[in-house]
Amino acid sequence: MEPNLGISLFGELRVTLDGAPVALPASRKARALLAFLVATGRPHRRERLCELFWSLPDDPKAALRWSLTKLRKVVDTPLKTHIVADRERVSFDPDGVWTDLGEIETRLKRRDLIDLSDLETMEDRLSQIFLDGLDGVGDPAFDTWLTVSRHDARTARVLVLERLVSHPAIGRLAAEKWLRIWQSIDPVGVEAYRKVAGPGPATNGASGEPASAPQAETAPEHPARTPLGDVSLARQALMRAGRPQTLTRRRALRAQRIGFCTTRDGTKIAYATIGEGPPILKTANWLNHLEFDWASPIWGRSFEAVSRQRTFIRYDERGCGLSDWDVDDLSFDAFVDDLEAVADALALERFPLLGVSQGCAVSIEYAVRHPERVSGLILVGGYAAGWRISASAEEQARREAVMELTKLGWGTDNPAYRHIFSQTFMPEASAADLAWFDEFQRQTTSPENAARFQDAFGYIDVRDRLAAVQAPTIVLHSRDDQRIPLEQGRAIAAGIKNARFVPLDSRNHILLDREPAWKVCFDAVRRFIVEHGI
Repeated sequence: MEPNLGISLFGELRVTLDGAPVALPASRKARALLAFLVATGRPHRRERLCELFWSLPDDPKAALRWSLTKLRKVVDTPLKTHIVADRERVSFDPDGVWTDLGEIETRLKRRDLIDLSDLETMEDRLSQIFLDGLDGVGDPAFDTWLTVSRHDARTARVLVLERLVSHPAIGRLAAEKWLRIWQSIDPVGVEAYRKVAGPGPATNGASGEPASAPQAETAPEHPARTPLGDVSLARQALMRAGRPQTLTRRRALRAQRIGFCTTRDGTKIAYATIGEGPPILKTANWLNHLEFDWASPIWGRSFEAVSRQRTFIRYDERGCGLSDWDVDDLSFDAFVDDLEAVADALALERFPLLGVSQGCAVSIEYAVRHPERVSGLILVGGYAAGWRISASAEEQARREAVMELTKLGWGTDNPAYRHIFSQTFMPEASAADLAWFDEFQRQTTSPENAARFQDAFGYIDVRDRLAAVQAPTIVLHSRDDQRIPLEQGRAIAAGIKNARFVPLDSRNHILLDREPAWKVCFDAVRRFIVEHGI
């Protein structure tokens, strides 16, 4: 019979075989390597693992081989090899292995009622520090990954505590205990819960009956700044302003995994992953929100299509969404730093980039800086030179005026200030879709940042970087784009060697999922990906 192997990642790393503890290597780097392979659940290139854990003065390749030899003695059994390695890659085969991280993730993804005792066990696990004692073992990229993983663990703990507090079988004293713990780590989320659940800490008013899960009535003033435990409340309020979500999108919204990473200047960037298969990374563009985007008439169906075939990765750039709003640097170079931080935090090795609007320029710059990591560029509605560089004097004056209007009226209830953008982004959208986007923009960033974004976009200039792009590239652009003229897309395609250019029959800067050009765009991208094997 196959021995029962168990691995615990919360608290100090522990391995058990048939319930008995297994001695781990004395080397903290070897233990960190095992934890990284188990937690990430995917193959990693040997070179990348060497970079993560061993510096050049050592012999990284020899150190990796030594560590793998030690780890095989810990987790491999006569009947099963769990450390899988070839000349290129190393991975951990989880077949038949119990892990506390995997158990918790599996239970939280299911929407059925979890027993109180199981929730309490999960809370006990999650209250411990994820991989305690392994800080500083590797290079800064490993520390970033560890920080992000601990953010994920905190998010899971908030979800468990919310389920405990609102469990139909919970007693009042127990509910109060769990509410106090929840309050200590997520006070804003608890405040929002109290507003919805009523006066009792976990009960429906004076009846004393246990409360069901809360349903939000109003969104917080700045949902992008609220902890993840409160995101669902903000999301529900915003969804009422737009089209109903399909069942597929609601499931996807629950399934996506949100984490945080830190850029070189200390800015926290939120990112989300969903789906399975090879990764594809979408760079940020004009105002994103990892939760609200799913109901968007712009993004919803597109996200569904991409995540069916790939591991789809998105992030909120600094200044908007779930990322830090209060930042000193809101510039093009900072936007590239945001992208670099996400790719490094997820230890992505080679992947295509999907750029939209100003995200195209960010993608181009990243591809030039990291040619070994970018397998292809998919650029939609982009430009290489910002409006301060390429626009006429009259257009620049108009843009300056819009920036001033943004500062004055962006955060008000009057949508006229935001409608300026909605109409030029989507002139063929319905009134309901425009209203959705008006509200989406207000919820996603502050008036000051909305103006700062416009200013920063004006200085973008990657024209001299186009010829240095090595990755296969496809450029798609609406023929009658009201925001970015077709010529700007043609200029990108002309500047990148062998780039393919696909004009789209649309007036919209960002394609709507109902228009024929949307299907043309996706079909062209699908053929491009298959043709180049990216």
